[in-house]
Parts: sequence; C-alpha cells; structure tokens
Amino acid sequence: MNSKGIDHSGLTFRRDYFGDLKAWQALVDLLKDTFDIDIGPLQQMGGPDSSSMPFGWFAADGRLGANLSAFAMPLVINGRTVNAASFQSGAVRPPWRGRGLYRDLTQKALAWCEEKGFETIVLYTDKPALYAPYGFHALPMHAYSGQAPVPVASGRPARTLDPSQPADLSLLQAALKRRVPVSETLAVVESTAMFLINTRLDPSVRLSFVEDSQAVIAWKMDGDRFILLDVVAQEVPTLAEIIGSLGLGPAVAEVLFRPDRLGWEGRAQTTGGSTRFMIRASDEITLDAPAMPSPMADF
Repeated sequence: MNSKGIDHSGLTFRRDYFGDLKAWQALVDLLKDTFDIDIGPLQQMGGPDSSSMPFGWFAADGRLGANLSAFAMPLVINGRTVNAASFQSGAVRPPWRGRGLYRDLTQKALAWCEEKGFETIVLYTDKPALYAPYGFHALPMHAYSGQAPVPVASGRPARTLDPSQPADLSLLQAALKRRVPVSETLAVVESTAMFLINTRLDPSVRLSFVEDSQAVIAWKMDGDRFILLDVVAQEVPTLAEIIGSLGLGPAVAEVLFRPDRLGWEGRAQTTGGSTRFMIRASDEITLDAPAMPSPMADF
C-alpha cells in the first residue's frame, strides 16, 4: 500500500492503452462482466474516440482490475460551445474493490483533463455520491412530449440505415462528423463513437436516412407514440418533416432532447430511471431551458 492509501499490490498501472488489442479486450471483458455491456463491436465501427485516454490497473494475468477512461466531447450549453471532456467505462472488479483504486484513477483522469485544458467534465452514473466530492453535480434531465404534428409529405421516403453494412456505416460516419448540434440548450457537437456503439447496445433503435435533407434519424415507436432520439444533419428538419419522411402518423411525439430546432413544442417532463447526468465546471451551470443530451450520446 502506498502513502496515499491506494493498495495496488499485484497490479500495474497503464494509460493510453487502446492501441494494444489485448489491453482493449481486457476493457471489453471488464465492462461485459461488470455491466453486461459489450463495446467490442466498436472496433469494427471505426474504433474508440481518437481522443480517448484510458487509465487502468492491470493484473499480471492481463485482466483489467480497475479502469476509468476520459475523452473529448465538446458540447453546446446555452448556445455556447464548451470544451468538455467525458468520463466513461468506470469499473472495478470485485477482488480489487475497497482498495482506493477507483479514487486513484479518478484523480489521474482529473489531472489529465486539467493538463489538456478542458473547462468542463461530464459523466453518466447511477452513483452520484461517488463523484460529488470531486465537484460534480447532477443536472436535471427533461424530455418533451405532446401531440404529434401533422406529417409533411416528403419527396422521397426515408430508407433504413444498417451500420453493419460498410456503405451505410461510411454514410453514417460522414454525417456524424459534419452534423450540427441537435439543440442549442444542451447537445453534443460531435460524439461519433458513442452514437455508433449505442446503435449496437440498444437494438430497438431504428436508423433512417432522409435523402432530401441528408439527415439521419434515430427513432423508436411505442404503440402510437413516436420517440425521437437524435437527428444527425447539417440542417435539422422539422418534426413534421421527419415524421412525414418516415411515412408515420403517430398520435403522440416524444423528443429526448430539447426540440428548439424542430418547429414543434412539447411539454417538458423529467426523465425516470436511476442514471444521472453530472457535470463539473469552474462556474456553476444552469440550463436556460429544460433539456437533456440525446440518448445516442449516452456513455
């Protein structure tokens, strides 16, 4: 045990290891064993975000005992582009819990973010008390729901996108790189890797490409309720145009981000579940309007 109370006996610290396929697989295994989440397909979808910086304690047999990764994820918050980083893939295997390893990795990740000049750090967690001592606080998350607009007929109907097909994956990757934020209140500027892996983690997400607006629509249907998760485009079409291009006529629409660019107003409502979106910034941030990041940016 070292002088700071971190017991890393039998473990070796590594960072920036995503170029090592065995170490990457150790992270895949850690997240699969801990959360039953498989991020392995990300390697076939362009790989992890190029800005990613993983921090981990490895056992002699190659297992990853504890990990926390950081990556750049610029955001728009209240109309301003913010140089933000995100924490993800935080986990500790049971044999190494209670030894201060996660506290150590959090401090290392925070130091890296300070070194890189990030002004804000965000994360998702179901254990907000774990991050409060480091200056993180939860932002209330709101979706919008209301009567669906009358669909606007589209010249060409949308077609299904399948990221497992090389041509569709290339189209989607290109669209993600040139997209505009889906909202001016709270939205990612770019988060290609997270969008792509979320198409695999949630098989109920449908992806459609609208030729006329060159927009990728991430959506679901629940009975007569249309659920809009994200819009990837250089110019966001209206909700009426989106529904029309999909050939739908739902009674109710639910938008999982602030719909300020959709030409439609729903009623803000708090989202359920135990997961919290937390933020750490030098100045306190309060959203100008109820909002939430698109679930396709969830990490």
